[in-house]
Amino acid sequence: MTFRIDQLAPGKKVYFASDFHLGVPDAATSKARELKIVRWLDEVKHDAAAILLLGDIFDFWFEYRHTIPKGFIRLQGKLAEITDSGIPVLFFTGNHDMWMFDYFPTELNIPVLREPISTTINGHTFYIGHGDGLGPGDHTYKIIKKVFANKACQWAFARIHPNLGIGIANMWSRKSRISNVKKDESFLGEDEWLLQYCREVEADKHHDYYIFGHRHLPLDLPIGEKSRYVNLGEWVNFCSYGVYDGANLTLEHFEA
Repeated sequence: MTFRIDQLAPGKKVYFASDFHLGVPDAATSKARELKIVRWLDEVKHDAAAILLLGDIFDFWFEYRHTIPKGFIRLQGKLAEITDSGIPVLFFTGNHDMWMFDYFPTELNIPVLREPISTTINGHTFYIGHGDGLGPGDHTYKIIKKVFANKACQWAFARIHPNLGIGIANMWSRKSRISNVKKDESFLGEDEWLLQYCREVEADKHHDYYIFGHRHLPLDLPIGEKSRYVNLGEWVNFCSYGVYDGANLTLEHFEA
């Protein structure tokens, strides 16, 4: 899919968010976070030229042919309202919700992207994606990702009854790193994998902004004199997001 905005209308902005991890650590906490996200969407829709969701919106998602995971209907309804109003929304899959297929494109008119994209918005160049499996290291996850992305493995999981399959996945989600809200992510400095990845891409082709999620830390770091790496953080602890006003990209916090 090609996404590009040659010129933003006066007063319009592009919003970026990731790592809502809806579904953890429990139903009540997840619902409260979902309601906060809906309030955020209600606020930004008034001046949004586009809204880009950069993965791990759900802590688990798998689409059976006639079944999707229970819950999250308030978010889905709000996204449908936004796309029905003519505001484009893009969904990048993350490592927790890579098993998205045709539900969002068909029902919500939201394209699903599985790889980072390079694009232009209002004259600035952007490199945008979730960020999982990029850069050096994390070899174990890169192997797991290949298994999860394998069509045969997806077919096999789809043969499991949803009550069992989604139940197993939800149990696994409760062990994920974001589920432990007391655990702080540590900034790795020069060893940040995504920072190194951005530098590799920048050496080959210039981008003004590199925008990712996945790391769970709100970060705004220089790549070069005219390039920045922005990590959007997450919504379990930070409620952070990115906003581009046509001239600058900034990190903001909702109801901090």
